[in-house]
Amino acid sequence: MSDATKAVLEGGPDDLPDRIVFVLTPGLDIKVALRGGYEHFRATTRQQATSQGLLPVYEWWERTELPG
Repeated sequence: MSDATKAVLEGGPDDLPDRIVFVLTPGLDIKVALRGGYEHFRATTRQQATSQGLLPVYEWWERTELPG
């Protein structure tokens, strides 16, 4: 059974606070604010078994910095 309201984040910085996050719109990119910028994750076709059920996997693909 899949839980479409959460996802597993794969890759990106080692100090990412959470690897399982809520997803507002499944399938769209996820942005995670971290250290003055955003870590961007894209949906994959993979799923991962977790303690919270079978969740979609999102892969890290880039970081953007906030101005200032």
